[in-house]
Amino acid sequence: MGTSNVNLAALVGSRICHDLISPIGAINNGLELLEMTGGGDGPEMQLISQSVGSAAARIRFFRIAYGAACHQSMGRAEIVGVLSDLMDGGRLDVAWGPMDPQPRDAVRMAFLAIQCLETAMPYGGRIEVACDRKRWTIHGRGEKMNMVAALWETLETALAPPDIQPAHVQFALLPTIVADAGRKLSVMHRDLEMSITF
Repeated sequence: MGTSNVNLAALVGSRICHDLISPIGAINNGLELLEMTGGGDGPEMQLISQSVGSAAARIRFFRIAYGAACHQSMGRAEIVGVLSDLMDGGRLDVAWGPMDPQPRDAVRMAFLAIQCLETAMPYGGRIEVACDRKRWTIHGRGEKMNMVAALWETLETALAPPDIQPAHVQFALLPTIVADAGRKLSVMHRDLEMSITF
């Protein structure tokens, strides 16, 4: 997958996320109006509200991870908000370390790395994101790690398996984006811990 293809795919991702977030926001506004009129108290409405919140959180995350990256910076509050909403109620806890605003393209790489680690932590755990002198480390520790060797080799070789599934597209995308940024990606695995650095 060449750079131009990655950029085109990112533009498609941005367009899809942009077009989906508006109707989901409208549904959420409608739910709030129902609650104000006393019609949103039942378990059905709570389930709908939770589902809409989860969908909105995923779209916000995907827009950063798979959308077109620009040269703008993202503030810590926005990043932490996206991660907090995405992981709300789940088994995985993500701690965002950098205190200063970060370039959107770097946040994009970190988000893709988080998704890679998430696939290896089916029983939950903790992911910590750190940046020291522009060197990023995304470290995960779980109760049980489940690594698919072919996917993790993809991160260092940048050669995706021909039968890669849509759920694992982050493994094919991350090394290409990291290389385009002039960085080197490496992976560390030890017992119940894994790290991705770039």
